[in-house]
Amino acid sequence: MKTTLTSIIGTKYPLIQGGMAWVADANLAAAVSEAGGLGLIAAGPMDKERLRSEINKVRSMTDKPFGVNIMFMSPHTPDLAAVVIEEKVPVVTTGAGSPGKYIASWKKAGIKVIPVVASTGLARRMESLGADAVVAEGSEAGGHIGELTTMTLVPQVADSVSIPVVAAGGIADGRGIAAAGMLGASGVQVGTRFLASEECNIHMNYKALIIKSKDIDSRVTGRSGGHPVRCIKNQLTREMEKMEKKGASFEELEALTIGSLRKAVIDGDLKCGSFMAGQISGMIKRIMPVKEIIEEMFTEYEKIMSRGGSI
Repeated sequence: MKTTLTSIIGTKYPLIQGGMAWVADANLAAAVSEAGGLGLIAAGPMDKERLRSEINKVRSMTDKPFGVNIMFMSPHTPDLAAVVIEEKVPVVTTGAGSPGKYIASWKKAGIKVIPVVASTGLARRMESLGADAVVAEGSEAGGHIGELTTMTLVPQVADSVSIPVVAAGGIADGRGIAAAGMLGASGVQVGTRFLASEECNIHMNYKALIIKSKDIDSRVTGRSGGHPVRCIKNQLTREMEKMEKKGASFEELEALTIGSLRKAVIDGDLKCGSFMAGQISGMIKRIMPVKEIIEEMFTEYEKIMSRGGSI
């Protein structure tokens, strides 16, 4: 497939793997890139030497384009921003803040910059700062989310900027890819579907939870503190909901969740882990190799488009 996105990121398919903190390591990124998408290393929980090591590991596993996701809440952000330049990383995606102070230096180094946005205003700002594309992520996504759904956000962002738009949130199969294109996107970002891949190194409890999830099994907590997060419901989400109803402060809520993502990814703690996942978890029925996931998605997409994308 050739789209404006593939011409920018140099991939076979217009697909970017989500930059999921603690999840998106070199193993997953390399598998996605080798299969024709753009694999991402999630630099969020890393220091500069760990990131450098992961970059080198990806390059030992594939010669295809890959990228790094940088979350600006990390205290290591300045160092991470420098490492992607030093290591000549092809693409950087960003979240949890504005990449404004780094875009010029990244662009000078030949890096393609693709921020994640949750509103048209932010999308226009990123375009004005020199972003090569934006990821418009709807509230169906797992992890930290905005307010607008993918269905409403993507076309509004596409109408507001001239750079390519990547649709994210609620995309797990060829139908989702086709829908994204109809909404004006040049490609898709997929996260939750890859949690149930063979190459994803999360705890098996996490994968099993995704596989057995139903359509109504995710919850959004943290709205009261201005930091909404979507996870699979468990004891932690129920406790969060109780605390929010009682008017708990942001600090109290944050104290409850410190280390909870690591507990999910590394320990598989079904009670106290934050099992970040999108609303499409209920569509995922089995663990598959990354290559098969991507090929299945785009084969289905081609079939839909061959019959005119009709409903």
